[in-house]
Amino acid sequence: MESIYNYTIEMLKQYFLDQGEKPFRSSQIIEWLYRHQIDTLDEMTNIKKAIVEQMKQDFYLPRLECVTRQVSSDGTQKFLFRLEDGNLIETVLMHHEYGYSVCVTTEVGCNMNCQFCASGMKKKLRNLETSEIILQILTISKLTGLRISHVVVMGIGEPFDNYENVIRFLKIINYPLGLEIGARHITVSTCGLVDKIYAYADFDLQVNLAISLHAPNNRIRNQLMPINKAYPIEQLIDSIRYYIEKTNRRVTIEYILIKGINDSLECADELASLLHGLNVYVNLIPYNEVSSKPYERSAKESMVAFFDWLKKRKINVQLRKEQGSDIDAACGQLRSKHI
Repeated sequence: MESIYNYTIEMLKQYFLDQGEKPFRSSQIIEWLYRHQIDTLDEMTNIKKAIVEQMKQDFYLPRLECVTRQVSSDGTQKFLFRLEDGNLIETVLMHHEYGYSVCVTTEVGCNMNCQFCASGMKKKLRNLETSEIILQILTISKLTGLRISHVVVMGIGEPFDNYENVIRFLKIINYPLGLEIGARHITVSTCGLVDKIYAYADFDLQVNLAISLHAPNNRIRNQLMPINKAYPIEQLIDSIRYYIEKTNRRVTIEYILIKGINDSLECADELASLLHGLNVYVNLIPYNEVSSKPYERSAKESMVAFFDWLKKRKINVQLRKEQGSDIDAACGQLRSKHI
C-alpha cells in the first residue's frame, strides 16, 4: 500500500479511471483529506462503500508522531516529529500579522554542508516523500487547531535536492479543494542548485523563490557554502536573472550576517554591485549561533550599518525580526539533541 498523501489530483483521477470510476471522485477525496482532515478512509460518507473498500486495499493514511514541542515567548513553535521509519525531522510554526506560516523540512539530514548551519551536521539519509512533507502541515494544523495560510520550504535539507517530491507537494497544497494555500503565499529556498533554478522558472505555479546567498563573492561563499564550488556566484546570478525574466517575479536573497566574515561595509558594497539591476529583495538575517560552529552573530551596530549601506545603494532590503530566539532557533538544533 502507498500513502494517499503522495497523490496529486491528476494521479487520483487516473486511479479512478483505472478502477472504472468517474474522475470527479478525485476532487471528493482531496476535499476529505485536506478540508476535513480525516483520520480514516471510512469517514468519507459521500463515497460508495465499494470504492472505499477498494481504496483501503491500495492506500493508507500515515501519521507523524510529535516527539517534542517547544513554544517560544513570541508564539513561535518548533516541533520534532518521528517518521514511520524512526527518523526525526523538525518543523516550525510562526505567527505573523498576516496569519500563520509553517516552515517544512524536505530531507532527513542535509548534504550541502553549509559551514554555519546546524542542519548539515548530520548527513542526508534520504529524501522525504511528498506525503511526509504534507503531513507536517496537517499535523501542526490538527495539534494547534490553526489555519495555515503560508508555507516556507526552508527547513532541514535542500529542497531542490528533492525536486520531484517538492514540486508534487507544491501542487497538492495549492489545489483549491485541498489546503488551498495560494502560490504567492509559498516560498521555496535553495542554496543554489542552478540547474534546478532553471527548471523551477519553467514551473507552472507562481510560487516564490528565495536564494540562500550569504556572501557577496566566490571567496567567502566557497568558505561558507561548498555548493558554490559546483555553481559559482556568476552562474547563480545568471540563473536568478533567467528566473526573473521568465516569471516576472521578484527573488528574495537570504543573507545571514556572520561576525567578521561577511558583515563589513566592503561586503555590503560588493553585494549591492552584485545585485544591481535585479528585481530582488534582500533579507538580512541575524545569525543563530550553533555551539559546535566557530561563527558568531554580527554586532547590532554592524547589522544596522550593513542595512543602511544597502539602502544607500538603492537595494530593497529588510533586517529580519527574530522569532523563536529563546528556543532551539537554528534549523537542525532540536533534531541534533535527539539523535
